[in-house]
Amino acid sequence: MPPPVPATASPDEARERSSEVIFGFEAAEVMGRIGALAEKHSGRDEAFRSAMAQLLKSELVHAREVAQTELLAERHGRRTAERLCALHDAIIRILYNAATWYLYRSPTPSDSERMSIVATGGYGRGLMAPESDIDLLFVLPYKQTAWGEQVAEVILYCLWDMGLKVGHATRTVSECIRHALGDMTIRTAILESRYLIGDLALYTELIERFDKEVVQGTASEFVAAKLAEREERLTRAGQSRYLVEPNIKDGKGGLRDLHTLFWIAKYVYRVRDTRELVKRNVFDAAEYRTFRRCEDFLWSVRCNMHFLTGRAEERLSFDIQREIAQRLGYTSHPGMQDVERFMKHYFMVARQVGGLTAILCAKLEEQEAKPAPMLNRVMERLRPHKRRGKIAGTEDFIVDNARINLAAPNVFKHDPVSLIRIFRLAQKNNLDFHPDAMRAVTRSLNLITPQVRENAEANRLFVEILTSPNAETVLRRMNETGVLGQFIRTFGKIVSMMQFNMYHHYTVDEHLIRCVGILQEIEAGTNEEFVLANDLFRKIRPDHRAALYMAVFLHDIAKGRPEDHSIAGAKAARRLCPRFGFNAADTELIAWLIREHLTMSTVAQSRDLSDRKTIENFAAVVQSVEQMKLLTILTTADIRGVGPGVWNGWKAQLLRTLYYETEPALTGGFSEVNRARRVDAALAEFRNAFTEWPEAEIEAYLGRQYPAYWLKVELPQKIRHARFIKNADMSGKKIAIEVGFDESRAVTELTVLAPDHPWLLSIVAGACAANGANIVDAQIYTTTDGLALDTIAISREYDRNEDEARRAARIGELIEQVLEGKVRLPEVMARRTQSRAKTKVFVVEPEVVINNQWSEVYTVIEVSGLDRPGLLYQLTTAISKLSLNIGSAHVATFGERVRDVFYVTDLMGAQITAPTRQAAIKRALVHLLSSPDTARGAA
Repeated sequence: MPPPVPATASPDEARERSSEVIFGFEAAEVMGRIGALAEKHSGRDEAFRSAMAQLLKSELVHAREVAQTELLAERHGRRTAERLCALHDAIIRILYNAATWYLYRSPTPSDSERMSIVATGGYGRGLMAPESDIDLLFVLPYKQTAWGEQVAEVILYCLWDMGLKVGHATRTVSECIRHALGDMTIRTAILESRYLIGDLALYTELIERFDKEVVQGTASEFVAAKLAEREERLTRAGQSRYLVEPNIKDGKGGLRDLHTLFWIAKYVYRVRDTRELVKRNVFDAAEYRTFRRCEDFLWSVRCNMHFLTGRAEERLSFDIQREIAQRLGYTSHPGMQDVERFMKHYFMVARQVGGLTAILCAKLEEQEAKPAPMLNRVMERLRPHKRRGKIAGTEDFIVDNARINLAAPNVFKHDPVSLIRIFRLAQKNNLDFHPDAMRAVTRSLNLITPQVRENAEANRLFVEILTSPNAETVLRRMNETGVLGQFIRTFGKIVSMMQFNMYHHYTVDEHLIRCVGILQEIEAGTNEEFVLANDLFRKIRPDHRAALYMAVFLHDIAKGRPEDHSIAGAKAARRLCPRFGFNAADTELIAWLIREHLTMSTVAQSRDLSDRKTIENFAAVVQSVEQMKLLTILTTADIRGVGPGVWNGWKAQLLRTLYYETEPALTGGFSEVNRARRVDAALAEFRNAFTEWPEAEIEAYLGRQYPAYWLKVELPQKIRHARFIKNADMSGKKIAIEVGFDESRAVTELTVLAPDHPWLLSIVAGACAANGANIVDAQIYTTTDGLALDTIAISREYDRNEDEARRAARIGELIEQVLEGKVRLPEVMARRTQSRAKTKVFVVEPEVVINNQWSEVYTVIEVSGLDRPGLLYQLTTAISKLSLNIGSAHVATFGERVRDVFYVTDLMGAQITAPTRQAAIKRALVHLLSSPDTARGAA
């Protein structure tokens, strides 16, 4: 960085001091050209200012191109951020010199004609992302003239004309101090201030007064405010650091967490550089290297994101993840794509940032800069306050301010099993973990040797942790310290692993830990969302409880391998479970649950549950009622653990239907609740809940729905359907459409009542596609009097329900027009344009399976591929053109992947048995899935 140029420097003196070349930007050469412009436009200030801004803008554009080229070549984001910051420093210095020499020159400046230009906030740190804002503070003396405002105005207008985003304030030193005392954001900005140019004495006065009048004696207040601010920020961004589309700046484990660390360190320890934290014994040398590694990696990602998108993009969304991975040099390995390897690295860095935060907090607490936290604040009120004390049954650990800590430094070296024991003791005694203890754990991971992994007590302790209250919290701490991955090496392979798809919201390890928490919720029976699973948990064999917990914990353990993860996971379970103390029978049960953990969800959502063959086939898989109970509970926890909005009442009802339909097949015809009685029970439930009609009217309505309807539809929806059908009858319309909103799933629901028609589903799907609506699932029923009752869920496009309702109304109008023959759908489809950029980044291999064993009457066609608007319309149209009748359809979407199942016959009502016909159907549908443009043309 060149030395500061005083306000009185001539252009020649300024050029001599500005010899550095940054990304091809030669400050001295640019200043010379500005001098020529000043001469050319002498006496015309506006023209000179405009020409100067255009020249600097052109130079900045070129420098940014060079910066991006160097970033791609060197892959060193922090260096790029430092040099981008230096580039903007040079531009601001040039503008200040031009303003004070050519525009508002004061040959003998008075004491009032002084100014110090200071970089604040992120820009003050000396690191700048390509699209970040510039934050400037113009510090003026107490007595002012118009000169200061004029100079500031020239600089700001030129920066704005260059297309830069500038935040600014013009204040005296006293005003700065007053604002800093009353506003923590301004205080933080000045904390990070950096002198750029102008009167150095003003800047020095600001910093000295800031230290004395603002910082001194307020460390506790500042730390508490910054940590509270962090909590609020994380709540907005999503608390988990394992969200698969993380915010690299504001998310947990992101750059802002590192900034918060440094703010606190600067404020409390009065350091100017993170290296000084090693001298202050906050970090050791290895931890400081981790800090720098994390910072370097995050800056590399952030700079590439800004360059790639051309905006201040901080969310690492799916549509840019692969491109960023390739820019950073990641390549694909067997079982893991390049983007998945990159994101695994990202999440490991985020975890390390969390560790650094804990270390700093521990150091601060030693100085009593902040109050200690508790794992369970309710217990804090109940427990007598006791800062240090013993823990029953151990001499190695103590209670330190309601947290577990080491009694001596060599506890783990003396007995490495204590690396597991510490977590069990904390769980058992409801203690939080002291950061010093967690730091010692992380430093002792090399003590977890093969002998420790095979140690009977260590494994017993782990199973106790897994199956005891608060397991989710304790397992997460074990994972964050690295113990879980080191103790169970197979688990270590999926730590921080993301799955590059739109279905899963969390990394694999976080998903498994969350599923354990949901299983404990099911066992407690406190969540009414899980009515069936809650009930079944009370009825499973007590000796299967631990096996169920282990199956839930291990069910995705083999993700990221070339082999199917269900099969590979079952093999892994057979290797691991004997070590955990499970006998051969329980080990085989756990392996079976893992192998089949997707089966029940698949059958429930994509098969005709009223078809006897579906039930027989599923019964053959589950083999016993006990295994079906366990699989139902596992399936519930797995679906709910995927992320918010994935579990819903419809899926719960499908699982209930499949369970109760299959139970008689497994008990030789005897069922606790046989089918006829369950239908009667469903009818009685409806009668009791729906009392707004006369009894005769209700009885007549009950006869309009088939038995399967009463078993498969949840009660609130049955009531909505009844009102909807009555309103449709009263209106006299042949076609009726109702709009509803399910905000938990971010979908809009269209319920269509119309005369049953072979092409009805295709028409509804086409009308949705023509309006840019993407179908995520469909529930299709037929009434006994020949009406189709279809509920179609489409992805929301608008935030406001009013806007969504208008879009749904347009879809409804188009459906009516097509059914009434007023509009030809293929013509509407041919005119439409479509774009769904987010799914374009994914690759899903198209697959079509044709099977006659899943139904006695129908041929079942299962279609799987990359979802896109209009796909269901294209599929149903193609199936009809292949001279097939669709008996029922089961539509489901898993993120970007669609799985649609059609029960079809030929035009004579028979199954498709000829191999050549099956091959032709498969060929046509695979071609449609692979070639969206061809499909649109065909439509």
